[in-house]
Amino acid sequence: MKILDHFDHVVGPTTGTWQQHLKQAIRDVSELRRKLDLPIDESATPAQRSFPTFVPLPYLARIEPGNVRDPLLLQVLPSSDELSHDNGFVTDPVGEHSAAIASGVLQKYAGRVLLVTTGSCAVNCRYCFRREFPYSESPKSAVDWEPGLSAIRNDPSIHEVILSGGDPLMLVDDMLRDLVERISLISHVRGLRIHTRLPIVIPQRVTGQLLNTLEEFEKPVVVVLHSNHARELDEHVRHACELL
Repeated sequence: MKILDHFDHVVGPTTGTWQQHLKQAIRDVSELRRKLDLPIDESATPAQRSFPTFVPLPYLARIEPGNVRDPLLLQVLPSSDELSHDNGFVTDPVGEHSAAIASGVLQKYAGRVLLVTTGSCAVNCRYCFRREFPYSESPKSAVDWEPGLSAIRNDPSIHEVILSGGDPLMLVDDMLRDLVERISLISHVRGLRIHTRLPIVIPQRVTGQLLNTLEEFEKPVVVVLHSNHARELDEHVRHACELL
């Protein structure tokens, strides 16, 4: 079955800007089930309230309608199981809350830091290990990044900066460019890593301005794409990767 054919009535799952796809994303578990010809399950409503549904159309178009075990669907479909906490359950599974060295800056390893650029993502993955992260305490604007950047400037042992979130590519191109330029001026930072899922869920995010920003960074840049299943890697994702 050609999965995209099921969405011919949807405006442009493979066209349009990435911002348009964010606006058109599915935000309700019942709507998600209707779009995919799945039975409504009210038991998932509390999980929806705890962590909202958010699925952009380019990703939705790769999910097989009617298949409750589709591996892409299982990543985004709220489930009542999410509210069952087993013994040993913690809300900070990778120990990040104690790793903050400045507002929005985490350091768990020598020589590198992680900069939480935003709390926003282009898809709400149900397994997210940062769904309880205190994003309210993280920077909200370019001005708010300054304390974190200052901490990086003042530590010459830091040679690599990782942009994460949320998803750093949720920043608009101009804001991302400003941040990258400010990092490039820190002499002891020798490389930049960008951890992102956006080119997977919305390939249109790989814009000409984004490519220019990465190309003009005079130090090595590594873009780490978060993909969980081979079915996520369709022709549009492949094209985005080729552009990168």
